[in-house]
Amino acid sequence: MSLVCWYVNSLVGWLTLQQEADCLVSLRFGRQEAKEATLINTPLLQETQKQLSAYFAGKLRQFHLPLAPKGTAFQQQCWQVLQTIPYGHTITYQQQAEAAGHSGAARAAGMANHRNPLPIIIPCHRVVGANGKLTGYAGGLFIKEYLLELESKAIGGRMPQEKG
Repeated sequence: MSLVCWYVNSLVGWLTLQQEADCLVSLRFGRQEAKEATLINTPLLQETQKQLSAYFAGKLRQFHLPLAPKGTAFQQQCWQVLQTIPYGHTITYQQQAEAAGHSGAARAAGMANHRNPLPIIIPCHRVVGANGKLTGYAGGLFIKEYLLELESKAIGGRMPQEKG
């Protein structure tokens, strides 16, 4: 199967999902034009939409989808670390870099997150600055804050970066 895409309306606005072969390869914020892709709602994209709906309802804490994000070996290592961050928790870019085996690469980890082709599903929103403050996010900081609040409420906690 060649590249296909489908649009999903969510609590953070429209999302564009892309599938190649039997794997999800991209989730982008907004309705992105699919130049090389066929617009079709496959069973995998339907399942992705179902899991996203459950996530936004606070009922799904980990996605179970076949993923095939494209990136460098370093980016892949960083994205694997993201998938180990528990729902409702955060780590710093430095902690992410260390967990990926590159202790001096906090900025590079941030850039890997910036290039994450599957935000929300590969949860780069769970990474914060060394001071606990929210930093860049492809969908905008307001969406990053919304996702962290959503997860925090679902586990009955407060914002993970709050002190005290």
